[in-house]
Amino acid sequence: MLFNSYIFIFIFLPAALIGWYGLNRYGKYKLASLFLAGMSLWFYGYFNVSYLAIILCSIATNYALSYLLTRIPPDKRQSQESLPDGKKHLPLFNRLGLLSGIVLNLGILFYFKYYDFFIENINLAFHTDFNLKHILLPLGISFFTFQQLSFIIDRALDRCEHYSFLNYLTFVTFFPQLIAGPIVLYKEMIPQFEDHSRRRFDAPSFARGIYLFILGLAKKVLLADTFGLMANYGFAQTFSLDSISTVFVILAYTFELYFDFSGYSDMAIGLGRMFHIELPVNFDSPYRSCSIKEFWQRWHITLSRFFVTYVYIPLGGSKKGKVRMLLNTFIIFLLSGLWHGAAWTYVAWGAMQGLLVVWDNLGIIGIGGRQEKRPSKFHIPAWLGWIFTFSLFNLSLFFFRSESMLGAIQLFKNLFSGKFTGKIYEVAAQLDIPEIYVIRQALEFVAPGFVNYVYLLFMFILFALAFFLIFRRNAYERATHNELTSRTCWGICILFIWCIISLSQVSTFLYFNF
Repeated sequence: MLFNSYIFIFIFLPAALIGWYGLNRYGKYKLASLFLAGMSLWFYGYFNVSYLAIILCSIATNYALSYLLTRIPPDKRQSQESLPDGKKHLPLFNRLGLLSGIVLNLGILFYFKYYDFFIENINLAFHTDFNLKHILLPLGISFFTFQQLSFIIDRALDRCEHYSFLNYLTFVTFFPQLIAGPIVLYKEMIPQFEDHSRRRFDAPSFARGIYLFILGLAKKVLLADTFGLMANYGFAQTFSLDSISTVFVILAYTFELYFDFSGYSDMAIGLGRMFHIELPVNFDSPYRSCSIKEFWQRWHITLSRFFVTYVYIPLGGSKKGKVRMLLNTFIIFLLSGLWHGAAWTYVAWGAMQGLLVVWDNLGIIGIGGRQEKRPSKFHIPAWLGWIFTFSLFNLSLFFFRSESMLGAIQLFKNLFSGKFTGKIYEVAAQLDIPEIYVIRQALEFVAPGFVNYVYLLFMFILFALAFFLIFRRNAYERATHNELTSRTCWGICILFIWCIISLSQVSTFLYFNF
């Protein structure tokens, strides 16, 4: 089920809200949690019923492992700090639990997401002929696997307690964050579900939740999907694009990705607030960044948090010298690239991001007016840093969006070819959307030769609007700090109606593929 669908907006969401608040109103707290978990499983299983078996097995396995960790005999529960040698060695039972949790979770993720990729490369490297399984990737598996992996790691390290199965089930399946994040932690979710004061209807939280949800819906339906028309066409025509059309195609994908993921993040937080649950911010205007390092402090924040906490720090972080710190940084970006997809294009994208962050960490060039932990020898103005950051991220998306390395390389060739074949008119013509139907029909009757120029003009206006919006206060800032005046409410109502009319062409969120 999609957030941007009629069944979700008009059937699922009202039913979930009525059931949640109705049961809590009469003090049926456990039944309310069970109801919410059941609705979340319906939401997840709506895509494919067979997915339910996968997520339920994953939940049951991790919960059982957490339970087994509570059965450690008291004399074996020796904390890391109290060891006589001063070293932080885990007791055997905890080490076994930690290893089991990592192997089980990553094993499931590997089988469904990376098995065919691994076999393909084995066949290519050793000239073997192992059969591929062509396994259907379950939706959200990367998200709920990392969510549970963080929990089981912290359980093995005695950082958190064992919770009731109902609380754990609700924590994992809570539908606003189930499919595409944010990757939430047990310590920021389970206490909220256990807090009975959060189970009472809160009008201000609900109103701001609706406000944020509609702004996110508009980003997805009105902006991301419109940019997607140009991006999808352009990447399908990779080998026939010229320099100018390549620039606008990659910009179209850049903004499609931005408004798609930003829109989902806003909608997820908005839905959480409707249920009086606070989800962590996952997206903080990353296209304002003046360095790649700053960019990754703003984009997919919870994924970066996971890799820093559970990969970067265990590898030694920055405590084992500068060279080791740079290597650890590069490793987590390689893994981040692979997390996004089982293809060498994603690995190349991750490697490029890693190298750029490593360059930032070297501290050779800094950004004027920014406080830095490591003083830089040279400084450039913030506006120039923004140009470099935005341009380099766009170039990295050649790898991220292309179906193959050959396609990505071709895009670089197109960009620097200096050719102009007029392909830009075909790209702009993909903006044949209902909003300009009347203008197009009138021009085709009066001056058909100007129709392509109208598409081109509309494309330029759309890009100008996108650049304008990325430097404005984002939706989360507006929902948190703006007063909900009658004028604002009328504007939101008009925006909602516009989105509903545009839902005839429902599309999935891009991060569903990861």
